[in-house]
Amino acid sequence: MAFKLRAYKEPNFSLRKFSDAPDAVLRLAPKDMTAPQNFHATSIFPEYFKIDGKWRLAEESRMDCVAVYEEGKIHVREFRNIKQGDRIVVGRTEECEEGIYVHADCFEQEENKDTPFSFRQSRSRETAFSYDYEQLIELLKHERKHGYVVWVLGPACAFDCEAREAFSKLVAEGYVDALLAGNALATHDLEAGLLGTALGQDIRTQRPHFNGHYNHIDTINKVNLHGSIPAFLEKEKIKDGIIYSCVKHDVPFILNGSLRDDGPLPEVYEHTYVGQDAVRSHISKATTVIGMATVLHTIAAGNMTPNYRVMSDGTIRQIYFYTIDTSEFAVNKLADRGSLAAKGIVTNVQDFVCNLAKGLKL
Repeated sequence: MAFKLRAYKEPNFSLRKFSDAPDAVLRLAPKDMTAPQNFHATSIFPEYFKIDGKWRLAEESRMDCVAVYEEGKIHVREFRNIKQGDRIVVGRTEECEEGIYVHADCFEQEENKDTPFSFRQSRSRETAFSYDYEQLIELLKHERKHGYVVWVLGPACAFDCEAREAFSKLVAEGYVDALLAGNALATHDLEAGLLGTALGQDIRTQRPHFNGHYNHIDTINKVNLHGSIPAFLEKEKIKDGIIYSCVKHDVPFILNGSLRDDGPLPEVYEHTYVGQDAVRSHISKATTVIGMATVLHTIAAGNMTPNYRVMSDGTIRQIYFYTIDTSEFAVNKLADRGSLAAKGIVTNVQDFVCNLAKGLKL
């Protein structure tokens, strides 16, 4: 099955609704971190704004932000990054009435996508996912050469030795361009490399070790003793694992902290918004995002991910978003963002990663 990107459908700007539309209204931000009244909030879709008679695309977007016109371009900014005097688009219509057009129907649809009635439209444990695996495998082959794949991992990804090895192979073979996670994923993966356990359980047999509840905090303590994760890997002679593979193959990993964290590890971002900026630096390049076994981190990444990417040659392509979890609620939550935004697979992450690696012949 040869993979083919869906074609982007440019708006027909010759239509009267575009040509007759007024220019978008720009108002100044009254103070830092504050938008003017009636500000326009961005969505996951491509959005065009008519400025000085010309329709301009917001090239790098994310939902729930504002559109700032600056130096001839539309910049999409979080509220915390608004500066007093920014020229911000106002208006809450989306069909050109106020010089704003939200292009929701922007990619060619699959056949039979809009059938008037059909059974089993939600993604559940009864859904057959074989075709989804086939599509994802072909997508990853394409993305290894042409895209930027960001993975979002929860700690369960390190709980099983075979899944941990399978994901390490994905990293080594170039299917991972960036890894987003929390303190726990890195901690338990490093614990597995040091002691063969995750949260004190053997990653092969799942049997608990005596005093195993110490293992993860002993691991954090040793990493902090050595000063960094790379130094820990070297000094403790760790030669396997997800984080080891990232370090070995120069794949960036972004670890964000939370109130629940032990430690944390030295590389964990302790300031929420500094960490958010680090995440967005990779999401802003992503062409595929895959979230596994973490609702919070996947939603965080999803809220920064539009459904399109403007490439370096000016072409516009779809961003693919997958979410994998044992919970039907978790995989369907992001799918509610839009029909092309997210696809869920209901399964445990260990089976998913192993099946994916097998399908890629790793």
